[in-house]
Amino acid sequence: MKIDNPKANELLFKFCLFFSLLIAVSCSSENKTEGNEASNTTEENTSSAPAAQPEAVPVADQSKGIGPVSNVNVGADIDKTLAGQGKTIFESKCAACHKLNERYVGPPLGGVTQRRKPEWIMNMILNPQEMVQKNDTAQALLSTYMTQMPNQNLTQEEARAMLEYFRQADSEPKQK
Repeated sequence: MKIDNPKANELLFKFCLFFSLLIAVSCSSENKTEGNEASNTTEENTSSAPAAQPEAVPVADQSKGIGPVSNVNVGADIDKTLAGQGKTIFESKCAACHKLNERYVGPPLGGVTQRRKPEWIMNMILNPQEMVQKNDTAQALLSTYMTQMPNQNLTQEEARAMLEYFRQADSEPKQK
């Protein structure tokens, strides 16, 4: 049986990265509550169920994600110019970790517009750290891929262009 060392090394790297991120998030959340004695007292006097955080998004809003985008109007027709801009952005900022139709460092993005709402997609592009902290779907993706998506510092217009590129790619027949 042949062992594929590059795959094993990649898996080990992802495993270490995941636990480093887990420790960083854990330390970050401890620092936020340490400075607030009232918060500590309240948490000590409550049951074992976690207390609701004021900034937490209600479960009903989870499908749109957390971030600056609360509503996206997409038309029935795809804006090919905007999709072309999105493809250029994707190739320069995202293709190192994402492919459309295969698992890579991050999840495959083919069909993403059929699985997620436009607002969720744009919020994940614009606000990946907070999405991973507060959105159940983003947390599940981190758990599966063990890699935190970095913030690429895109504008809402650039994220909208990428959404249009994803819509265009999802509307085309899949090539084998």
